[in-house]
Amino acid sequence: MIMASALDTLALYDTLAQIGNPSPEAPPISDKFLQLVRYFTWFVLLAGIVAIIFAGGKFAWEKWTGGGLESPKMVAGAMIGGVVATSAGTIMNAVIG
Repeated sequence: MIMASALDTLALYDTLAQIGNPSPEAPPISDKFLQLVRYFTWFVLLAGIVAIIFAGGKFAWEKWTGGGLESPKMVAGAMIGGVVATSAGTIMNAVIG
């Protein structure tokens, strides 16, 4: 009985060994999702450029009118946000795999 069970187990492993390793396949809706991610990436980069231009203009206006200088914080924040936004893909690739 033990011998029959062992032979059945060997036959099962032999059958499983013949099944090939399936190749990975993208989900059906992944193309639309990747396109949405690309659009979002362009939007974030454009928003960062606009924020730096706006903060630079405000900085020039404050300097010209002699007001308090609050815009250097905006410029620094926009630049830090840009660095984080552009390195997000690299960070995610490092975390995931």
